[in-house]
Amino acid sequence: MADRYEIPGPDDPADALAAVVALRRLADRLERAAVSRALQQGWTWAQVAQALGITRQAAHHRHAPRKGRQ
Repeated sequence: MADRYEIPGPDDPADALAAVVALRRLADRLERAAVSRALQQGWTWAQVAQALGITRQAAHHRHAPRKGRQ
């Protein structure tokens, strides 16, 4: 998988920024689903963190279920 993709940007900054927001939301949903599946399959927080390139504490803080969170 390539680390960099050449994606031409829209001429309109508003369109470009809207695309960035949409991509971030999609990436967040994909990350949450992948972490949930990994945990269901018995992965540890350390394994999840390593796969995401973050610390175990950061992975747990970002993805651990919390009261009141939907």
